[in-house]
Amino acid sequence: MPGLLSGARRLPLLRVERVRGEVLVIICDDELLGKKFEEGDFILEVERSFYEGRRASVEECLRALENATIANIVGSMVEHAIKAGFVNAENVIRIGGIPHAQIVKL
Repeated sequence: MPGLLSGARRLPLLRVERVRGEVLVIICDDELLGKKFEEGDFILEVERSFYEGRRASVEECLRALENATIANIVGSMVEHAIKAGFVNAENVIRIGGIPHAQIVKL
């Protein structure tokens, strides 16, 4: 879906949940909410019930990733997470052109 990640940047959405000793950080671009992307056998549904959070700066999202034990990142923040060393670029998948990365700290 060309154009979804281009143009003027809006603040990403950030959600942090603490569940059973884990810190789950969820970050996505707000323009992706409610959309479904497909590529081959892969489907990425950016469901509001999971991805919706509050607007946060890139810096705030990166600070949240420092404390994450599990993270799910969709959209433009994936590139920031790569540059900050949280994600290896080789582990990023693109589904319908949308970058998606997960982090699990053991």
